[in-house]
Amino acid sequence: MKKIAFLAFTVMSAFSIAACSSSDPGSDDNGSGNNNNNNTNPNTGTTYTAPTYDDYYVPLADWNYRTQWNLANVHDPSVMLADDGYYYMYQTDASYGNAHVGHGHFFCRRSKDLVNWEFLGATMHGIPAWVKTKLNEIRSQMGLGASTANFNDQTQFGFWAPCVRRISSSLYRMYYVITIPGTIDGTGTWSERCFIGLMETATPSNPESWVDKGYVITNYSDKQLNFRVNATDWNNCYFKYNAIDPSLVIKDNGEHWLVYGSWHSGIAAVRLDPATGLPKQSLGNPWGDENAAAYGKTIYNRLLGKAGQRWQSSEAPEVVYRDGYYYMFLAYDELSVAYNTRVVRSRNIDGPYYDITGRDVTTSGGEAYPILTHPYKFGTDHGWVGISHCAVFDDGKGNWYYASQQRFPANYKGNAYSNALMMGAVRSIVWTSDGWPLVLPERYGAVPQQAISESELVGNWQHINLAYSYQQQAGSALLTLGSDHKVTAGFGAGSAWSFSASTGVLTIGTNKLYLKRELDWEASPRKQTIVYVGVSNDGKTTYWGKKIN
Repeated sequence: MKKIAFLAFTVMSAFSIAACSSSDPGSDDNGSGNNNNNNTNPNTGTTYTAPTYDDYYVPLADWNYRTQWNLANVHDPSVMLADDGYYYMYQTDASYGNAHVGHGHFFCRRSKDLVNWEFLGATMHGIPAWVKTKLNEIRSQMGLGASTANFNDQTQFGFWAPCVRRISSSLYRMYYVITIPGTIDGTGTWSERCFIGLMETATPSNPESWVDKGYVITNYSDKQLNFRVNATDWNNCYFKYNAIDPSLVIKDNGEHWLVYGSWHSGIAAVRLDPATGLPKQSLGNPWGDENAAAYGKTIYNRLLGKAGQRWQSSEAPEVVYRDGYYYMFLAYDELSVAYNTRVVRSRNIDGPYYDITGRDVTTSGGEAYPILTHPYKFGTDHGWVGISHCAVFDDGKGNWYYASQQRFPANYKGNAYSNALMMGAVRSIVWTSDGWPLVLPERYGAVPQQAISESELVGNWQHINLAYSYQQQAGSALLTLGSDHKVTAGFGAGSAWSFSASTGVLTIGTNKLYLKRELDWEASPRKQTIVYVGVSNDGKTTYWGKKIN
């Protein structure tokens, strides 16, 4: 299960955070130049102050520094814009050195500008009583005795992947996950089940105001009660749907749907009752063909059609609606390094979903494109890995954003545990002329968005071909745009380039690159720059780039 992979990289109670070196600055100068003035754009004259907090947050990782965390120690974020003008972010229980343990669950932050975040605290402080009751009720129906899990030891349970949505001005809902430790019935049986629960509040500014509303759904099996499957037999999972990673979607017609699932066979969509937030159809026992429809309809399975394959290495569906399409964002692969994000879309919430190549991924499965995020690095900077499990949201003014965790590579600064440093990251989304979302390479820094002039594009860029390569960071190469409208070095060398000021699109050969002003986080000091994102004509390679001089 996902939690097994996660714990392998984050349980570090045996080491001391204080032993890690923190003498060097967190950002490396990658030779991008322009250190004259960090606050003024020389081309537009606009003033701007870049955030200065250190990404390498080891000195502040301890719980006592939580008011200074900003986006340090973020994992599986969910973000919503509330009526009070704040963006609220909630997350999986995770932190460097397990600093969060004993301080509650599903931590909350808020921000007005998506750059500076205030830590508010926990929204849950114990395991809801219904979890043990429901678990033992299901076990009894399975012919099993009561669970032997120690419900007094919360550290043995997983608190995962909250999804938060505004329902109305006075109602906000959080769907959350609690995973039960152990196996169903001892050695040689599959891992114990998970539960998705529900909390509500009218005042997200007060994390203590969340009220638990109980059980929503659990894992469904299509194998009746044949749970005697070894918990390491990945291709023979007992559960068809894993009750984790919920995403609430509210349709224009008022229907509420929950999209959920990970790893075990794929992603499901189930309709909810808007009044209660619970499944519209009575669930029945979480096994048996007669109850299958109540637990949802399969809308994606990465390995569909591959005989004997059950463990499909895809999770964290996040579904949003825009301009007639439902867009489902998916996390691929293990989360410590390889984590990358794909997106597919459908005219219907329950599919079929198609990727940018036209592939029907609901009925045929397979790899989905485009790639939105992937391990990468610009120049000689350390770069980032493990970039996925995203929240996708808008500001109500046509601007869309992607938020996720991202991790340092292993052994950064000689720190054997650096890959467990999880920095929250917000990035802007741009939409192609064909209606596909693409994520900018640099994190959002609230840079003023004055019009870009063609003359600003002449010079040197760092270009990344973001093509899928398991656990490998995609590196950058120099790209030079000449004043004669020819590419003189790098990507598209020898091709003509042109720029449309009205659309903000740079064209190199036949490739369209969407431009935006953003922050160069790798420069020292950090400064404004111009970045781009585009996708290859076959849809399988994403292009990232930034202007360096």
